[in-house]
Amino acid sequence: MNNSESDHTEPGQDAAEELAAKSAAGQEQVLESEEAAAAHADSEPAPEPASEPSAEQADDGIELAKVKDQLLRTVAELDNVRRRAQRDVENAHKFAVEKLLGDLLPVADSLEKAEEAAQSTDNAASMAEGIGLSLKLFVGILEKAGVAIIDPLGEPFDPQLHEAMAMVPNPDAEPNTVMDVMQRGYTLNGRLVRAAKVIVVKGE
Repeated sequence: MNNSESDHTEPGQDAAEELAAKSAAGQEQVLESEEAAAAHADSEPAPEPASEPSAEQADDGIELAKVKDQLLRTVAELDNVRRRAQRDVENAHKFAVEKLLGDLLPVADSLEKAEEAAQSTDNAASMAEGIGLSLKLFVGILEKAGVAIIDPLGEPFDPQLHEAMAMVPNPDAEPNTVMDVMQRGYTLNGRLVRAAKVIVVKGE
C-alpha cells in the first residue's frame, strides 16, 4: 500500500466522528440543563409552614363561644318561664273560685240559721226576715264578684238579655214590654250568663 492510500480517510469515518461529537455536545447540554434546574430549585424559597390563627381569629372564636353560651342560658330561662306559667295557669283553674267560696260561706251560715229558726218557730214573718237577710248578703257578694242581676219588669223586651216565655195582651201596658219576670237573669262583667225568663205584652 502506498502513502496516498494511507493518508486517504475512509468515507464513513468522518460521519462517525461527527456523530460522536454531537453526542458529547448533547450530554454536555443535558448536564448543563440539570445543573440549571438544580440551581433554580435551590434559589426558590422553601414553602412556609402553616401560620397559627391570628389574634383577631382567636377573639372571634371566644366571642362565638360567649354568644353560644348566652343563647343556651336564654333558652333554659325561657323554658323555666314556660313551666312556671303553665303551673300558674293550672293553679288558677283549680283555685279560681277560692275567694268567691270564702265570701259565700257566710251565706251558707246564714241559711243554716234560717233553717234552724224555721224549725223552732211558727212565726212566718221572722222566717221571711231571716231568709231575706241571707238573700241580701248573697246578692251583695255576687255584685262584688262582677255579677249583675237582670230584672227587667216594665222595661222594653230585649232579645239579647230576655227570653220570652209567653206573649199576652194587656191594654194597660205598652206593647212589647215585660209585664212579668218568671226568673231573673244574670251577667258577669257585662257578659250574659243567663237570660231573664219573661212574659211580654203582645202588640195589637
